[in-house]
Amino acid sequence: MSDTDDNIDLGEDEDAGSKKKKSAGFAILLPNLLKFAAIGLGALVLVITICVITYRILNQSGKSQTTVPENEAYVGTRPTYSYFSALPVIRTNTKDTPPYSVIVEMVLGYDLNNATAATELTSRLVELQDFIRNYFSNKFNADLQPDKEEMLKNDLMEKMNRLLNTAKIRAIYFRQLSTMEM
Repeated sequence: MSDTDDNIDLGEDEDAGSKKKKSAGFAILLPNLLKFAAIGLGALVLVITICVITYRILNQSGKSQTTVPENEAYVGTRPTYSYFSALPVIRTNTKDTPPYSVIVEMVLGYDLNNATAATELTSRLVELQDFIRNYFSNKFNADLQPDKEEMLKNDLMEKMNRLLNTAKIRAIYFRQLSTMEM
């Protein structure tokens, strides 16, 4: 019986010993796991830091690499228009003393395939011609110089759009805009 008791006691001692060995193995493994986790975290921080620094260097600290000249406006894709070119050459005089002779030949751009705009512009051709003649006769020669042409087009387009009912003029192009001293 004593042999049996010894075997039982040995079995209990082996179970207790294996539990101690298992917990001792985990205790040895835990510092290694923490060490690898710390190395991985440090490597991640290093990679992110290098990426941020490289990105800032390449982008010159947030400045755009492509620059648009300041004196030119970025237009992008230009729209396509239908053109009304039935306006005759208009001759008038400026408000200057002595007056300058003004000769204007222009084309009006409106939305593509807008049949109502084409119809309205055609039906109001005489009104448009009179309006344009009157518009240029109320200008001075200094207002009709090439450096003020864009402002002149915008002002003329805005006033012509108020004159029209449904058609909207989107662009004005001068075939000829000349002034001569009389």
